[in-house]
Amino acid sequence: MAKKKREFTTFNLSFLDIMSCGFGAVILVFLIMNHGIVEQKTELNEDLLSEVNLLNEDVTEGTEGLVRLRNTLSDIDLKNADAQGLATRIAEEKDNYEAQIEARKRDGYTDSSDIESLKAELLSLDAEVEELRQASQDSGGINARSYIGQGDRQYLTGLNLGGRHIAILLDVSASMLAEKVVQIIRLRNMSESIQREANKWTQGLNTVNWLTAQLPIASQYQVITFNTIAKPALPNTDGKWLEVANQSQLITLSSVLNKITPSGGTSLENAFRALQKLSPPPDNIFLITDGLPTQGTTPPRSSKVSSQARQQLYSQAIRQLPANVPTNIILLPMEGDPMAVSELWQLAQSTRGSLISPSRDWP
Repeated sequence: MAKKKREFTTFNLSFLDIMSCGFGAVILVFLIMNHGIVEQKTELNEDLLSEVNLLNEDVTEGTEGLVRLRNTLSDIDLKNADAQGLATRIAEEKDNYEAQIEARKRDGYTDSSDIESLKAELLSLDAEVEELRQASQDSGGINARSYIGQGDRQYLTGLNLGGRHIAILLDVSASMLAEKVVQIIRLRNMSESIQREANKWTQGLNTVNWLTAQLPIASQYQVITFNTIAKPALPNTDGKWLEVANQSQLITLSSVLNKITPSGGTSLENAFRALQKLSPPPDNIFLITDGLPTQGTTPPRSSKVSSQARQQLYSQAIRQLPANVPTNIILLPMEGDPMAVSELWQLAQSTRGSLISPSRDWP
């Protein structure tokens, strides 16, 4: 905004000149000077208000642009998820065609035109699957689904969320109920519905939801829960990889996890052994836990496990991990386990993974 030019008469009067003019003249001079100052302040305030209005307009335009960008990304997410789902169905149809060809050959079917027709269908399906997979790889930075947590934090510095085969290990032992032992004992005497609503356990479930929402659409995953035993969260999926593109399966997974009540001790060794059943082995591992293990493959002889014994159990457990695979640890707080941070941090560093201990309002 162009500033208005104002001209003011300059008064070069000495103190004696003003005093010789009398008291009225002195008042007049001060009034003129004060008027000039007020005018300058008014101009400055007008300029500042104009700048503020322009900044407000920029903020409004930026917000609208961000909303449009988020809507665009959501559309792309859905399209890629649909494409991956279609690729899965086409692969199943391909297997069905191959089975039909083999069955007809075994039955002595000699109509070569029919078999050639089935082979042509197979070639067409192969081409379509490859095209869909290529499209999903081109959008590798896009999430499989949206997930907004209570803490409104959608990033984790240092965590590598990539990979083709991603394993998530969720601790479901009793210590996942609360941070303090006294709180855990109190909650264990309450109903299972109240236990499942415990803040620390809810944070663990939200962490799984956040992770599965960030996985590349073209990748496969498996979620394994563990306390004294380890097993896949979804029944009948032991040793199998699941498709990230299968949205209905992800929803079922979340529902199954919400029905779990944390209980029992902690066996990291059994959790890591469960990874050995997966073929091919994982190329990225996420471990959600709150400390070092309290037992190995079998229950301890005593109900009390010392800090030194827990370290030995931990050292024994990490020998079961697949070699050269990044292990990322999300450590939830737990009192009375001072060596957990040090030991798990070393594991993350040695495997080129990361360790974080998130705030209570994350994710």
